[in-house]
Amino acid sequence: MNAIKSFSDHAQCGRLEVHLVGGFSDDRQLSQKLTHQLLSEFDRQEDDIHLVTLCVTELNDREENENHFPVIYGIAVNVKTAEIYRASFQDRGPEEELRAARALTGGPMISIYDAKTEQLRIGPYSWMPFPHVDFWLQQDDKQILENLSTSPLAEPPHFVEHIRSTLMFLKKHPSPTNTLFPGNKALLYKKNEDGLWEKISSPGS
Repeated sequence: MNAIKSFSDHAQCGRLEVHLVGGFSDDRQLSQKLTHQLLSEFDRQEDDIHLVTLCVTELNDREENENHFPVIYGIAVNVKTAEIYRASFQDRGPEEELRAARALTGGPMISIYDAKTEQLRIGPYSWMPFPHVDFWLQQDDKQILENLSTSPLAEPPHFVEHIRSTLMFLKKHPSPTNTLFPGNKALLYKKNEDGLWEKISSPGS
């Protein structure tokens, strides 16, 4: 909310609109809990917020052979027209394995994009060595799905490959502070004229 409001402090018109899309009717009801947490947080805000789109949990659920799956896995927004549409992303941005490693070791969800500077700021992160990483790397796809996914039946096709790659990264970098973040500085990226992410120097480096 603060990031959005920082761009509209001087606006005399317009309104704050929210579009919530995602989740499904999973067995553990994690989507329902997350939806409730998000709506409760928006309700606590002092600003006048307009809920425009709500396509979550059972509203984003399809059933196949008695198993539940999301209808929509991802969305994109055209910032010029405000059009929202279904999307899948081949490019997952810079340092994907590094960001995934942080998440797999229990790091909380954070925003890494600074809209004012138009930069991605990644890290510095730290984590403890992943427990039994060699054991997990020896497991078959079924074991990885059942034990390292919150919704094994609903994962996209690339999930297991992604987890294996992340585990290999964690094995290679059990303590990332010194090896991945020289001088304990963040990794900065900015898009070039061709729209591709390009690494830039950190201030003072």
